[in-house]
Amino acid sequence: MGDGSTAAFAEPARWQPERPRLRPTRLVLSWLVGALALLGAAAIVPGVRVEGFLGAAVVAILVGILNALLPPLIAALRLPFTLALNFLLVLVADAMMLLAADSLTHSAISIPSFRRALLTALVVAAVTIVLEVLFGTNDDDEFTFRVVRRVARRQGEVVRTDAPGILFLEIDGLALPVLRRAMRDGNAPTMARWLAEHDYQLTRWETDLSSQTGASQAGILLGSNDDIPAFRWVEKETATMMTCSAPSDCAEIERRHASGKGLLLDGGASRGNLLSGEADEVILTVSRIEAEKGANPGYRAFFANGFNVTRVLVLFFWEVILEWVAALRAIRRDVRPRGHRGGIYPLIRAAMCVIVRDLIVYGVLTDMMRGRPAVYATFSSYDEVAHHSGLERADTLEALRKLDQQFGRIDLARRYAPRPYEIVVLSDHGQTQGATFRQRNGYGLDDLVQRSLEGIDVSEMAGGDEQDAMVGHALGEATGRSGKKKRPKNDVSDQPVVVMGSGNLGLVYLMDERRRLTLEEIAERHPRLIGALREHPHVGWLLVRSSQHGPLVLGGGGAHYLANGRVEGEDPLAQFSPNAPRHLLRTDGFAHVADIMIGSFYDPALDEGCAFEELISFHGGLGGPQTEAFILHPQRLTPPGEPLIGAAHVNEVLRGWRAELLGAGGAGVFSPR
Repeated sequence: MGDGSTAAFAEPARWQPERPRLRPTRLVLSWLVGALALLGAAAIVPGVRVEGFLGAAVVAILVGILNALLPPLIAALRLPFTLALNFLLVLVADAMMLLAADSLTHSAISIPSFRRALLTALVVAAVTIVLEVLFGTNDDDEFTFRVVRRVARRQGEVVRTDAPGILFLEIDGLALPVLRRAMRDGNAPTMARWLAEHDYQLTRWETDLSSQTGASQAGILLGSNDDIPAFRWVEKETATMMTCSAPSDCAEIERRHASGKGLLLDGGASRGNLLSGEADEVILTVSRIEAEKGANPGYRAFFANGFNVTRVLVLFFWEVILEWVAALRAIRRDVRPRGHRGGIYPLIRAAMCVIVRDLIVYGVLTDMMRGRPAVYATFSSYDEVAHHSGLERADTLEALRKLDQQFGRIDLARRYAPRPYEIVVLSDHGQTQGATFRQRNGYGLDDLVQRSLEGIDVSEMAGGDEQDAMVGHALGEATGRSGKKKRPKNDVSDQPVVVMGSGNLGLVYLMDERRRLTLEEIAERHPRLIGALREHPHVGWLLVRSSQHGPLVLGGGGAHYLANGRVEGEDPLAQFSPNAPRHLLRTDGFAHVADIMIGSFYDPALDEGCAFEELISFHGGLGGPQTEAFILHPQRLTPPGEPLIGAAHVNEVLRGWRAELLGAGGAGVFSPR
């Protein structure tokens, strides 16, 4: 019998899942909380009247019955744009249930209009959240697991087997040193418990250049991230810009790199990733965003409970308020460095920290109850908040704590799944902190390049981060709005020079030739450019290709010849990882490497660098914890026998674990109907 612990199954015994129990005392307490929440809503919403506690109790029972009937019917509908339409339909259903209670009881509750009913439903959700915390009913997931199991059975694809499945839970942007401190300080108690009590271990892995989600997930999920030099890059032969968050570009990246090494082949599921890993089923996966336009059953478990919709809306607006308060506090305390936190960022943060997170959690729970052999889910809330708030600020660590809490929920669900599961938590990269290049200098990298050229206009393509772009593209596609203009946004054929920022990695493309220019050609055409860049105090190194010396790294006081390892003067890579020359040499061999690759400075004493975007915590280049990713895994899975360098190496290890677990339990390949 599963006990919900990390060692969730014993090898000699056959797996026997438990059944989620309905606890009468919990049901009664939840009913009373619902009645009190209705009374609270009636006191808040003008025009809404509830006839005392008895009337509220009667309405709470009726709403509970209707909630068990209507939302599951809506969730089962095969609708296009499932996420958007179901969200709206269930929200309408929540309001209609209150109006139905008004009609059926005649006197217990009075609601004058649909708008008041909708507002009442939201207020009831808000009051319920508060009361559940006070009464301690917010930690009971038995009802959720029962609903998810029922949804899984109705989809007709449940696999029952002793062969263990594996859940890969990625925390976007969390560095190993930050995780260790979070465990120590109580900000990741679930993962700390696994490490302390349940035979888990932490393994470090070093990211490639570029240390960002697109490159890392290509390596982890597909087994190769060749020719992905940054989050954005230009393909000079076609004068097009590629971006690791654009759906069409992610689809092309997956087409180029899929080679049968997909981590999620043979029945796996992709949840919230940039790339699918060759999975059979996806939700919120950018490379296969077309799935969001059709009827997607991956959301059914979430929408089968109408309270989920009102709850996430309430928590969404609460997260927006938390962001506003945190931003004002940072200004009042004059916290430095301080990131840009205005515009639509509070909405993006709330979407990532509440709506997207909960949708992915329900997707993972459904996959478990269906017995899928492998699931890879990316949670981006920590990364999103860290970019703007800072690496280990209070609200950043709070986002991590809430995520850790959801991992505990997934851990608990294992005892009810039709097969045993192992949980592996990993990150795709870390982050490094520091004031931005523009904050330090009053001008951007594009401005520095502009004034170092001879009468040429520079196109600056930096700005925004992975999640901002990902959410914007995904919402546009999911609602049927592509946002395309007559001239493609990624067409740079009319730009003489393109400057891009990918965290603290800069890229300069000189577009007068449809090939990479050599150092000698750059010096001849733009004699001041290389000197201006390498002498700047906030530039750490330049990667260029010399026709005479091959790949060459230049710094303010010296040069590093990558072909033979020779160093002249001060080594520009001295402050970085010992593997930095290896990473740069590999990147130099990419077909679409920039004419000039630029890395920011890194100060190991202060542990800071600077981004060429307006992000105070960043990743993409070299220096600091941004390259220190981790894997938290059960010790029973064979650990790698050598240091893990590069995302493709991680793919080999994770695929090996899938094979190891399948062999331990015999047959059990998922074959959807």
